[in-house]
Amino acid sequence: MPPPDTPLDRFEAFLQFWARLGLEARSPGTVILVEGERDRASLRRLGIDGDIETLHSGRTLADRIRELGDRHRRVIVLTDWDRQGGRLARRLGEYAPGGRPTIDLGLRRELASLLRNEVVHVEGLATWARRYAETFHRSLEEEFRACGWDTLVPTG
Repeated sequence: MPPPDTPLDRFEAFLQFWARLGLEARSPGTVILVEGERDRASLRRLGIDGDIETLHSGRTLADRIRELGDRHRRVIVLTDWDRQGGRLARRLGEYAPGGRPTIDLGLRRELASLLRNEVVHVEGLATWARRYAETFHRSLEEEFRACGWDTLVPTG
């Protein structure tokens, strides 16, 4: 599916995507993997309340994936959309022997397509989303509630 054409279409597509991500993050055995604490905080500010782990934990990538595989079946990778984040995302798939855990890079790619290089770092998502909402004289909280996503209402 091609990315939305207008800024309003892109914002609405982001809201739909975000609601889906929020639901998938709550699926049993699923974790979202981000690079650092500021990335996790940004997702939390946007209402994601599922399990979010950070990649940079002082362990090697192989050890981190093994550790996550012991506790989760699926890892949704949301590394930054810069060169380093792309390289990390690709390498993570190489460290999941036998597909355990399943490394999901699809949502990262889909979000990158929606953002169109307007956001390069996951930590900037919350600010981007709020600014975009304000551009259309809307609030994220109202948008999430209007779509019936009361449990995804952003904080702070």
